[in-house]
Amino acid sequence: MHRIIFFIFISLIMYNSHASTNIACFIASEKNHIIKQEGNCSKRHAPCSTFKIAISLMGYNEGILIDENIPEFSFKNNYTAYLESWKQPQNPTTWIKNSCVWFSRIITKKLGQKKFKDYIIKFNYGNKDILGDKGKNNGLTNSWLSSSLQISPIEQIKFLQKLNNNTLPVSLKAQKLTRNILFAKELINGWKLYGKTDTGSDSKNQQN
Repeated sequence: MHRIIFFIFISLIMYNSHASTNIACFIASEKNHIIKQEGNCSKRHAPCSTFKIAISLMGYNEGILIDENIPEFSFKNNYTAYLESWKQPQNPTTWIKNSCVWFSRIITKKLGQKKFKDYIIKFNYGNKDILGDKGKNNGLTNSWLSSSLQISPIEQIKFLQKLNNNTLPVSLKAQKLTRNILFAKELINGWKLYGKTDTGSDSKNQQN
């Protein structure tokens, strides 16, 4: 039986990014029980790159994503590329590894506004606000990037527990493949680490 450390570090990394505003949280759970909690873990923040977990579930459930390596999309000059790695072709595995924003946007655009909103509601994801930046009509591509959509560490933990338990309102295949691309590395004594890092800001316009 595999022993898994599943997403324990996401909230720590995600919310320590706001340390400059004196907001920090560490939270860890095991078998659906919170075993350690420090700091303000109920305050909501933008999910930024951790939202790729939700986008992955949507993409696999709709057949936009096929497996760990298919589809592969090529970089186009009109795509945003803050990192050199984003200028290379991306598949689901490299998308997560490189935290590539333009790949996320391809998926959400293929979903369309109605399906995107429906998934956010079914997932009960944070404040469920996908309007995006005020007056810009960019919710489908920007709402999770230091914008309108926000979620707390405690809400993240509950969402991830459901993913770990295969109880989210998507197919078992979508949940399994999402976990596969979130695999980080083998640890000692048979433990495996899964997760997604994040960098973000409470202010608008910073994206990752």
